[in-house]
Amino acid sequence: PERSNLAGVRHILLVLSGKGGVGKSTVATELALALRLAGKRVGILDVDLCGPSIPRMLRVQDSAVHQCDSGWVPVFAHQDKSISLMSIGFLLEKPDDAVVWRGPKKNALIKQFVSDVAWGDLDFLIVDTPPGTSDEHISTVEALRPHKPLAAILVTTPQAVSVGDVRRELTFCKKTGLRVLGIVENMSGFVCPHCSECTNIFSKGGGEELAKHAGVPFLGSVPLDPQLSQSLEDGRDFIQEFPKSSAFPALAHIAQQILDGTPRSS
Repeated sequence: PERSNLAGVRHILLVLSGKGGVGKSTVATELALALRLAGKRVGILDVDLCGPSIPRMLRVQDSAVHQCDSGWVPVFAHQDKSISLMSIGFLLEKPDDAVVWRGPKKNALIKQFVSDVAWGDLDFLIVDTPPGTSDEHISTVEALRPHKPLAAILVTTPQAVSVGDVRRELTFCKKTGLRVLGIVENMSGFVCPHCSECTNIFSKGGGEELAKHAGVPFLGSVPLDPQLSQSLEDGRDFIQEFPKSSAFPALAHIAQQILDGTPRSS
């Protein structure tokens, strides 16, 4: 049953960071939307069990998960079913319920998400992870490893404190045999919507410097953008609605590099 549910998934990408608050869920959501715009079928597996924010970002937080013969049916975020999502947010009795679980229960649910979700045919399965390098991450990698080659995208913000934590995530990838597809520097400067001047609120260039030091690709820098923040708050498709935003070309460039860095179908 496990193999059949992931048999149609071509690429699995883990979005990682050793630090919280750097925008992993934002990057995962916007990459899914950008890959969808490129004509790809995308799934998102939200294993951030204590902070499941992606259902709201895609405006499907009131949806319910249903059963089929092969397990749980993921929630579809668009009418054309081009983005599917599974999250613990759909399983909570109340949206504000806290997940007060010890490690074994978390690990069991992650394994169930991997084995019991009927993903169907996908070009990309994007896995949004919590901060850190411990239980949930090990369980996720171990559960997914038998099915498809995995790759990781690491997200940081520019300042040295964040970069230092993400450096630990590189060590995690090395120890677990995860290929690092590249590093994304999020919140990289604020572009004023009135005068277009860029102010580097959180320093500059830490992600690119880390990528050079580690010998992995630097996928790009995504600036702070009020339109991006508002679209996530409202559950709107930023990629389609704000093509003139300063963040749009950065996200499109990162998505293109992911497409270039993964084998095409024969």
